Amino acid sequence: MPLDFDKMSLKEMRDLRAKLDRAINSYEDRKRREALAAVEEAARVHGFNLADLTGGKTRRAGTVAPKYANPDDPTMTWTGRGRKPRWIVENLENGKQLEDMLI
Repeated sequence: MPLDFDKMSLKEMRDLRAKLDRAINSYEDRKRREALAAVEEAARVHGFNLADLTGGKTRRAGTVAPKYANPDDPTMTWTGRGRKPRWIVENLENGKQLEDMLI
């Protein structure tokens, strides 16, 4: 039974569009997962994992080792990634260099 858009209200058409968008996204997600599983299985059959073949990282990355420690409290560390902790900023403002805080 074809849809007659001329007889549908705006709300009905928007609801239909939302349902269609969800169905399309669900379909695309399912197909993407199926394709990834097939590629991973093909790699396993040949004795590899996907990261070995693509040069990419595995799905779950490990933690990054700390690179800097607070001279006043060595239990406070920073990896050097992301926003600088307050103790780093304060030490820099007091004339220290990042190299002074290397572990």
